Amino acid sequence: MKIGIVGSGFVGSTAAYAMVMNGIGREIVLVDRNRKRAEAEANDINHAVPFAHPLRVNSGDYAELDDCRVVILAAGVAQRPDETRLELLQRNAAVFGEIVPSVLKYAADAVLVVATNPVDVMTHVAASIAAESGITGQRVLGTGTTLDTARFRTLLGQHFDVDSRHVHAYVIGEHGDSEVLSWSLATIGGLPLADLSRLRGRDLDDSVRSRIDHDVRRAAYNIIEGKGATYYGVGSAIARITDAILHDQRSIMTVCSRIEDVAGVRDVTLSQPSVVGGAGVLGTIPLQLDASETSALRESARIIEEAITSL
Repeated sequence: MKIGIVGSGFVGSTAAYAMVMNGIGREIVLVDRNRKRAEAEANDINHAVPFAHPLRVNSGDYAELDDCRVVILAAGVAQRPDETRLELLQRNAAVFGEIVPSVLKYAADAVLVVATNPVDVMTHVAASIAAESGITGQRVLGTGTTLDTARFRTLLGQHFDVDSRHVHAYVIGEHGDSEVLSWSLATIGGLPLADLSRLRGRDLDDSVRSRIDHDVRRAAYNIIEGKGATYYGVGSAIARITDAILHDQRSIMTVCSRIEDVAGVRDVTLSQPSVVGGAGVLGTIPLQLDASETSALRESARIIEEAITSL
């Protein structure tokens, strides 16, 4: 099973490393405009193979993406000083205008996984470009709020002193400041959080919720302030999404994809719990949110819609 990664920066190379550590796929091909960077990352990761799983990690051009089952798009331009978000979006959209057709020329049957930020808008752009080649929307998805959901579950697990893998809670909407934490539907061991709070004697008052909300929503800012970029978490998220696609696992994940209607906002790309399998997004699961969460999701969708329209 062959995987392509376009963009060998922190995110793309970390995703490749996470796949090697977890034994995902059989061959990984790194493609980058900076060929030396791609070669160096491939060599470095290859040296970790004897300590992990027997994968081949190579670098190459777009032609080497032939027969890829999944191609991750992690390429993009960095924001310039004083550059507006719209200007950054326009430049990244231009980059995707070159990358997506080049990928599909050689990997016409691949599922595309977008990791470039702002991921919701870039996934929408990628899906629009792919549609010109007859690629259905389900085969183009983004990492969305997969990482935000993991952060939410981690913090709830820490608060209640349980394994975060047994926390069922989702972050939906934009991967950004307007994302929505679905507090009303969160459960641990089948119990709503309020019931578990009483059972375990752990407060979950407004101050605790506010702290968790802040730590989920501002996580990337805090990490970037301390080390300049985030890549371990999203690299692991990319590896997990790729695994679900390669093995047609039908996993429920908060990836982003184009959705016909979200809280009254039409044709917008954002994150909802989705069934992820061999053909990409096999379906979305709209949550039965409370009134305040529904309103917040509508506002999040409108923010993304405005960014898409501006392009």
